[in-house]
Amino acid sequence: MPLANAPASKGLPLEDLWHTIREEIKRLVEQEPILASFLYATVLKHDSMQGALSYLLATHLNCEALPAMAVREIIDEVLKQNPCIIECARRDLCAFYFRDPAAHSYSTPYLYCKGFHALQTHRIAHHLWQSNRLSLAQFFQNRSSTVFAVDIHPGAKIGSGIFLDHANGVVIGETAVVENDVSILHAVTLGGTGKDTGDRHPKVKRGVLIAAGAKILGKVTIGEFAKIAAGSVVLTDVPPCTTVAGVPAKVVGHCTQGSRPALAMDHALSDSWQEYEASLGDTTLGNANNE
Repeated sequence: MPLANAPASKGLPLEDLWHTIREEIKRLVEQEPILASFLYATVLKHDSMQGALSYLLATHLNCEALPAMAVREIIDEVLKQNPCIIECARRDLCAFYFRDPAAHSYSTPYLYCKGFHALQTHRIAHHLWQSNRLSLAQFFQNRSSTVFAVDIHPGAKIGSGIFLDHANGVVIGETAVVENDVSILHAVTLGGTGKDTGDRHPKVKRGVLIAAGAKILGKVTIGEFAKIAAGSVVLTDVPPCTTVAGVPAKVVGHCTQGSRPALAMDHALSDSWQEYEASLGDTTLGNANNE
């Protein structure tokens, strides 16, 4: 998904957002003076989110082979070439703030949520991948996987306003597409089937909610505003505004008109779950144990 296509989002404009983060950090310095050096280095010394983000990511991604200064130079170069990345980072940050009840400020996900950090690292890697700097892109992918426990192939196309909650164990394959305003929880896989080549990964449409541990495999399409229940294995297309659950996943309900599950973080399976459970009949665990 082209980064330039990111729509306007609920939340502060970029300049106001950075001002708000700086004001939050100033209050934190007063509350926790022991963190003053860290907070100054990561936020207060920077006039823009662009400069601060390159510093923050470089401190996480550096290694013996490529020190922080070199990593930051690469990130700065990419952000200069593709300023839309910062706008996407703003939308991502707003997504974390509005969808995560544990985010009581904008600065919390900015500083501490590795899902946010992994997304921005992917945006850098994706730009490098598209610029045919494949080895460098894969370096950033490897560092993100090592540091954040999030493995997103640099070829994957990811929109903006994305929420990676907790993010541990998230895997997104090379030809996957994730459109705008999607929420993905930990241990989610957007993978191939292990045998196909070429275009082989899922296409996740706008506003989808994918709950923890779900596995979506193969070139399947998840329709707009669909919900994938926790632990489900999805092997076929999911229609828009539909809730699926199970292994393999089956339709268990439909979203109400106008609902936005990824924004509301609504994991309910809907009233039709009781009908689905009744339809299992003799295949339930209780019947099996009575045999």
